[in-house]
Amino acid sequence: MQAIPLNCHPSIPCELIRRFTVRTQRTSDGMLALDYAIEGDIAGLRIPSPCPARRADGLWQHTCFEAFLMHGEGYYEFNFAPSTEWAIYRFSAYREGMSVVPQTRPPKIALTLDAHRLELNTLIRLNDLPIELEGANLRLGVSAVIEEEGGRLSYWALMHPPGKPDFHHPDNFVLELDSTDNA
Repeated sequence: MQAIPLNCHPSIPCELIRRFTVRTQRTSDGMLALDYAIEGDIAGLRIPSPCPARRADGLWQHTCFEAFLMHGEGYYEFNFAPSTEWAIYRFSAYREGMSVVPQTRPPKIALTLDAHRLELNTLIRLNDLPIELEGANLRLGVSAVIEEEGGRLSYWALMHPPGKPDFHHPDNFVLELDSTDNA
């Protein structure tokens, strides 16, 4: 898996982060691995404390790692907090028809943290989603909201469309996932 850089939205810079990358891989057994890595002044970031893995809404209001998976006209939004809380939503079109995706098996989330590096690794079971994946070419957008200790938020993505941060924008779905390959 190749490390792909995430870029900070230019309107809200974050000087604490020196480098932010993600690695993605879709496997033949229906899994999607996302490995986020931040290098910089990690002590200056507000990282939620670990808690039991559970579904939670509003994770994007604090430090939260995200992925958006487009299939046809609709797409899924995945939220992963360093606390191991998570959420999965389904949208029928751009910011329309949002619904919670019932998930019997939560995504796996693992956090590794020290003063200069944060890694969040996730594993999503794509086969649990109510879509036909056999032979499907999927488009992926990867992003994150990072909260500094003072409460300031920065927005990170592979690409940012013009205007304010908008991870749902169709231009963000820049990675193509083959059925059994890396992005």
